[in-house]
Amino acid sequence: MGYGTTENVRHGGRSSSAGNAVTKTLNVLEAAVAGDGPRRFTDICTDSGVPKASVHRILAMLIDLGFIASEGGGSYRAGIRMLALAEEVKAAGATGIGDVLTKLSKSVGQTVHFALHSGDHAVYVHKVEADQPYRMASRVGMRLPLHCTAIGKSILAHLPEHELESIFSRAGMPAKTSETITDLERLSVELAQIREQGYSIDNEENEKTIRCIGAPVFDRTDTVVGGVSISTVAFLHPREELLAFAPALQTAVASLTNLL
Repeated sequence: MGYGTTENVRHGGRSSSAGNAVTKTLNVLEAAVAGDGPRRFTDICTDSGVPKASVHRILAMLIDLGFIASEGGGSYRAGIRMLALAEEVKAAGATGIGDVLTKLSKSVGQTVHFALHSGDHAVYVHKVEADQPYRMASRVGMRLPLHCTAIGKSILAHLPEHELESIFSRAGMPAKTSETITDLERLSVELAQIREQGYSIDNEENEKTIRCIGAPVFDRTDTVVGGVSISTVAFLHPREELLAFAPALQTAVASLTNLL
């Protein structure tokens, strides 16, 4: 596809198998705890993209470890160790990540989101609602597609080519609105622009009337792990105003990268 992105990662046989097993386990864990209530086995299989036999085995292991609990009747929920871990992560981020995002939201007067890359999606892990008469429908824990959101495109722009191919082969590029980019070559051109300018735009591509600007967040190894976005109502805030938020956004993601 010629994205010109980060060099593809190469693994030896054992390392590749181990990495694949870890990825499957994390995908099953995420699928099992997604949403507001117990998840059915069939939904976990579908959302994780892991074969049923492997899901059975992984769930059994996670139950033994206390990260997943069985509700009976083929339903599962977060276990006590998962809940405890979530509280620890929340507490750790409250005085670091939360401060950065709150400062950004106040400086631009708009709603700010932080999402982490997870498989074929990104997942909101923090939201700071702006002091506005309207409210965004998004919520922490919600999944968002990669090809048509500001955070998602920022992530895609910094993934290895082989990973992009895998994501698109599984998730496709479904149209969410009439503005959604569904052509792979057109998206690849935009991803190159994102890498060059350091930010991405969701021009009502995921949700009508919502326009966002996003930027990637990296860990200490320069691997993209997620992104931050500033969300606006399109008919109240023109594209030019959104672009003016880019410097503040990039300062915020630099701070998050340092924290991570």
